[in-house]
Amino acid sequence: MQRAEETLRKAARGDESAFADIVREHQAMIFSLAHHFLHDRALAEELAQEVFLELYQNFAAIQSPVHLKFWLRKVTSHRCIDLARRHQTRPQVSLDALPEIEELEDSPPLSDPMLSRRLEQLVSALPETPRLIVILRYQEDLEPMEIAEVLEMPVNTVKSHLRRSLALLREKLNRCLGGVLV
Repeated sequence: MQRAEETLRKAARGDESAFADIVREHQAMIFSLAHHFLHDRALAEELAQEVFLELYQNFAAIQSPVHLKFWLRKVTSHRCIDLARRHQTRPQVSLDALPEIEELEDSPPLSDPMLSRRLEQLVSALPETPRLIVILRYQEDLEPMEIAEVLEMPVNTVKSHLRRSLALLREKLNRCLGGVLV
């Protein structure tokens, strides 16, 4: 933690090498969040560059390594929603409009690539805010309180989005798997 604080101090004083270290440390998280949301590698890379440019321009506001990570997630989340709305990067399809996959005879293993792709499609079909909340919860492993802080919304709203989204995803997967899930 002391190394991260020292790097942060150096970057705040204009040390380009320290700022580059910060970018290297956090670029995978930013890209991953953007890519899981946008499902477009080029847009995710562009968005990550914009987030780091904004960080560079607003670096004086960063107070600690923990604040830095929070700030990066918050800005990335907001930019993802902005970009999706501007570019309509995903088709506006309801979950019910997605085609069903054929029933599987045996219960699929958890590492089933077909199931993983199907779940990814279902998450992609969620509206922007619920989709981002699901990604932050299950890909970034944030607690509802942390998500509420990042997205600047009440924690109960986050929990409601999670409950509704998970119920929809569970229902759709159940139909895909012929009622295997409980």
